[in-house]
Order: sequence, then structure tokens, then C-alpha cells
Amino acid sequence: MPKKGNRKRLKFRAGDVCSESVTVADYANADPAVVKSGRVKKAVVNAVEKEVKLLCGLEASQGAVQEVLSSAARIRGDSLESSDDLSQEEDDENEARAACKKKNKRRKESSESSDGGEYPVDIWLVLSSYIRPEDVGRFALICRNAWTVTCTAAFWTRLYRRHYNMDAELPFRLQPDSIGRMRCLRACVIRSLFHLYEPFCLRVSKIPALPESTPTTLLNSKCLLFWIKKVPGTRPEAMWEFNFKFMKQGYTKNGSAKSLCIPRQYEDVHTNSDSDCYLLQVTTLNFIFTPVVMGMTLTLFTINVSTDMRHHRVRLVLQDAPLQRGRKRGDQGGTQVVLDPVHSVKLMDWWHPQYPSSPCT
Repeated sequence: MPKKGNRKRLKFRAGDVCSESVTVADYANADPAVVKSGRVKKAVVNAVEKEVKLLCGLEASQGAVQEVLSSAARIRGDSLESSDDLSQEEDDENEARAACKKKNKRRKESSESSDGGEYPVDIWLVLSSYIRPEDVGRFALICRNAWTVTCTAAFWTRLYRRHYNMDAELPFRLQPDSIGRMRCLRACVIRSLFHLYEPFCLRVSKIPALPESTPTTLLNSKCLLFWIKKVPGTRPEAMWEFNFKFMKQGYTKNGSAKSLCIPRQYEDVHTNSDSDCYLLQVTTLNFIFTPVVMGMTLTLFTINVSTDMRHHRVRLVLQDAPLQRGRKRGDQGGTQVVLDPVHSVKLMDWWHPQYPSSPCT
């Protein structure tokens, strides 16, 4: 739209107006912004009236002039109504925006003025007695005091006693006598819940033995421990288990507790040497000689069909250094471990009931 100061005014003179210069477009398509009042100027009316009198005579011109003026006024009125509607809509939008800004400003002021109440840790400790195991993470995110409660030994001890069942078959390290110690208390309670708590037991049963994301999950993982175990069976020859304990890339032992800034008095409760670790368990039909790979980084993991077309073939490539971004996989070089034929492959997290945890946990 043209600025207010730059609006042009229509200037008419009675001597300049004739039948050729005055057209219907001067009335129907006139810009309301140019003629703000929306009425026909007096100079135009006089010029048209004079022209009509000269052509048709005084008596005949009265009706014609009134008709022209009435039609022009009607057209101007319609245009003004439409312009008024548009201006009203714009005013409504402006009022809505202003109300929204005021509302947001009031909200901001109220949020800044009211900081809320802070409840003592004892109240959060009482409320934690009614929290389900799957809601511990949500409860810890409420506030800092709620998170502090989840760090205490009392919280994990009560959680264990609430779901303990004498009929459940628990390993010795997860029995009530072993739970009484402070060190690794959190890890032991979490492992025991996968034996005692039914929703967690169902979750374990639904997890596939080897998820589809296993190659990506184990990529650039460091092999902390490797051992071979003989599994007696009904067959004349026994099966063998090859166990590879991997740690996620970028983690160190007890690194999780330090990164979360656990209070110093509760560091023993959160200690877990198996945190962020996986166990890759490969069961073969016979013994296979494998090189020592402890301390090396896994750069390639593949599972193919065995040569007898009845079993699987597992191939691992480990190197001294992790695989850098942008480089190709380390197919060549490094230490290769080929297991063929393979009976089964399992990948277990540290909290899995079949995970062989360390003696301290």
C-alpha cells in the first residue's frame, strides 16, 4: 500500500471535464485509498451536470444526473463496506496478537515470580516406596531431591525387599544375605528384578537371542575378556562356548557413576564393573583354536551360512586401534577369529539373567 504521505489527490476542473474524459471507470474502479472519503467530489458533480445540461437540456438532465450520482454513490458504498470489512479483519488480527503477547508476558512474569515449593528428602524417600521398578527413571527426573533418593542404599534395599519372593530361584550373589552389603547394591538389585519381577521377566523372554542391530552395536567395542567353556551334552562330542566380553566405545570402568556426579557417600552403591558391557556367546559343535584378542577393538562382525549349509559361520576382525570415521572396514589386517560350524549365537546385556557377572557383583 502507498504511504500516507505519498497519496495522490484527484484534481478536477469544471472546464477540463467533458463527455470523453469522464468514464464509468472513474467511479467503479476508483481507489478508496486515493479518495479517502469515498464520496464524489463536487467539481466532478458540477462538471457532469453541466455537460448533461448542454447535451440533453435542463429537464432531461435532472433524472440523468440523479441516476448517475446515485449509482456512483452505491458503488462507492460497496467499496467502502468491503474496505471496512478488510480493515475490521486486520484490526481483529492485531487485537488477537496483542492479547497473545499480553498473555505470554503474564505467564512469564508469573513463572519468574513463583519458584515453587521445595520438599525435603524424607518426603521423597517415603514416596519412593510406592514407585514401580520401571518408573524409577521417571521418578528421578522430577527434581534433584527425588534423584538423590534414587542414589541411596535405602531406596534400593526397600525395592529389593518389596519384590523378593522366597520361592524364586536366585543365584547366591543375589540372595538377601549378599544384598546387605553396600558395594554394587544397585547392580545386584537390578539383576534380581529380572528374576523376581514378572514384567521384567517377560521383557527378557521377548528379546531375540541375536538382535538385528548386533553388528552395529558391537562395532568399535573393546574386548575386555575372552574365555572358552566346555558344555557337556548328549552327543558323543561336547559343544564349546566362546565368550567375548565387550565394552561400548568411549566408556571406562565405573565411568557411568562419575559422569552422573553421584554423591560421594553413595558411589559404592552405584559401582558396577560390568556397566555398559555386552557378552557375545558363540556355541560351536567342536573345539576351534582361536588367538588371544583381549584388549583389542572389534572392527568387523559377520554371520554367514556354514559350508555344510546347516549351521552358521561367525567371523570377527579385531585390531589394536578403533576404526576411525570415514575409513573403510578393517577387512584386511588385524586378528581374525573364524568359528565354523556354529550352533547358536547370543548377545546379552550386563543385567541379563544368564550374564556371567564378575564375583564382586
